[in-house]
Amino acid sequence: MFEWDLKKRVIAGALGVGILFSTGFYFGVVYQPAAKTDKIYKSALEDFNKGDYQNAYYLFSKVTMFSNLKPVAIFHRAECAKMLGDDKSELKQYEFLFNNYPKHVLSTKSRYLAGQKLIKDKPQIAKKYFEYIINTAPNTDYAIASEYYLGVILKNKYENEKIIPQSVKDDVQNYFRHYLKKAPSGRLALNAVNNWIDFVGIISKDDYLLMANTCYLFGEYEKARELLNNTDISESWALDVKISNALKDYGRVKSLTERGLQTYSQYVSEDDVIDTIDIYSSKNKVDNLLSFSTGKGRDYLLSQKCQTEKDKGACFQKLYLQYPNGRFSADALANIFFAKIKANDLETAKKIGRDHLNKFPNVNSTPMVMFWMGKINEKTSNYEEYTNYYKSVISKYPDNYYAYRAYLKLSRMQGPIITNYINPQPVVYPYKYTRNNIIVKLVDLGDYDIINEFAGDDEFIKSWVLYKKGDYSHSMLTARDAMEKVENKPDKHDLRWRLVYPIMYFDDVRKFAGETGNSLPLMLGLIREESYFDPLAQSMVGASGLMQLMPSTASEINSKFSLGMDISSALFNPYSNIKLGNYYYEFLRKNLEGYDVSSVAAYNGGIGSIQKWKTTLHYNDTDEFVEQIPYPETRNYVKKVFRSYWNYIRIYSGNN
Repeated sequence: MFEWDLKKRVIAGALGVGILFSTGFYFGVVYQPAAKTDKIYKSALEDFNKGDYQNAYYLFSKVTMFSNLKPVAIFHRAECAKMLGDDKSELKQYEFLFNNYPKHVLSTKSRYLAGQKLIKDKPQIAKKYFEYIINTAPNTDYAIASEYYLGVILKNKYENEKIIPQSVKDDVQNYFRHYLKKAPSGRLALNAVNNWIDFVGIISKDDYLLMANTCYLFGEYEKARELLNNTDISESWALDVKISNALKDYGRVKSLTERGLQTYSQYVSEDDVIDTIDIYSSKNKVDNLLSFSTGKGRDYLLSQKCQTEKDKGACFQKLYLQYPNGRFSADALANIFFAKIKANDLETAKKIGRDHLNKFPNVNSTPMVMFWMGKINEKTSNYEEYTNYYKSVISKYPDNYYAYRAYLKLSRMQGPIITNYINPQPVVYPYKYTRNNIIVKLVDLGDYDIINEFAGDDEFIKSWVLYKKGDYSHSMLTARDAMEKVENKPDKHDLRWRLVYPIMYFDDVRKFAGETGNSLPLMLGLIREESYFDPLAQSMVGASGLMQLMPSTASEINSKFSLGMDISSALFNPYSNIKLGNYYYEFLRKNLEGYDVSSVAAYNGGIGSIQKWKTTLHYNDTDEFVEQIPYPETRNYVKKVFRSYWNYIRIYSGNN
């Protein structure tokens, strides 16, 4: 065993020093200056990353027991042993870690990995480890996975028996059932399904539905449909719609959705009903469903219908009166509010606006209502009221599109561009810290893979690790979702904002924004919303690269501006894509009289649509134009891009 070779090296070194120097040797191994410990650990990590696992194993053993890196070094020794195929040494390191550091972050993972290794040869010890994890760390992924392995251990014990007690079958089913309910798309979920079916003869309809859902999530559509044959249609129809859509059986999608909404909507969740409506509406008109729907989902159908109605205010008023406490009531009331503004019935609008803010103090439509309450009071020259509303939007929803619009109003700016100045700052560890923080130490040493174990539920740290590993798009999405959960948003100097709005490809964006006269932060915002800075992004319709250009559009711009590019390779090249995208945006802007709001809308909805809307919509200013854009996707796109623009200047230029 390589471990014995390493032990001989340590023993030989000790004997060479001599017995008279035994005390000095003790302190040389046990006590180390922090700088020396860090150097040893970093060297070990470098060897590990290079694949020199034997030397890494030896160096990790040299980390002093007085360092908070010691438990991590022990865990890495186990990883080295695993890579070298030494199961005995790997297991020994795991057990040493959780026995000597029972409260350490890595203790649970070590016990879990030790349990995995013992399932075949020492199942009773493995069982003890998994049960310990479930009892002491019940809210962890390791506890969820432990349920699966307990099911496997019990199944293995009885699978060769001719007669299996019903109590054993029930216990095996419970283990697999609990796992699938908690982790339907977990790494072990398909194994749980297969083990369950192989071992247990009689399975309930609800359990077949549970297994079918897992198969659907893993793309095993035919198997999922086969499992659904054993379920009750009243409870499985919504999943069947999803599976049928994945199999492109659109006739079944249509008939199941119509039948389900008419007869079975009460047996599935509202989210599932909405999902089926969205699938149905991609191929059919939602108006058809209104005649079938009487229960869950009807308010969603009405809200979708209202979006296309000429008199939106009246439609949303009907919806609100029917479902005053429904999921879409806040949005309905906001639309009624805006309809009164358009009708210049400002006093009624004020009343509705106050009602909305009282009833829905913190929903998606709240900042919109708050901003427009400011505009109404500004129009009626109520200075104190309108400034308070604008300031409230900025303070309560600092990263929102309406905070940007409120800032423009308070600053008396006429156009949408606040500044072109950006002072790029690097993405760094998202918290201020002390030197004793183990996460910071691991960061400094470059041990990124282990940090997630210390991060716990902190998605910002996980986002930062993804960023450090070069997965910028997933990093940004993780940070975005985490920030949305933060009720009281931090100030603009908080380092977490840099993860949500990182500056990528800055030199190229600055170069071509300068060449074309485009706004630098606006181009950053547009790229962020188009691709989340993924240079290989490609949409279902073929839009490609950072700025999501269609090949035909890219070819046209390449020819029009004599850029001399090979479009077949340019779209996925960051430098070329940014250049093409900027010249395309310049083309839109110059054909839309230099208006950036119209140009951003055209980038998504097409220049022809924008030119049509500018002549057919009735609006007094930019805000009214944006709220009335007929395509919901384009309307939301404009708000998203200018929200990103606002946040780039808010975070990186200091203007607000």
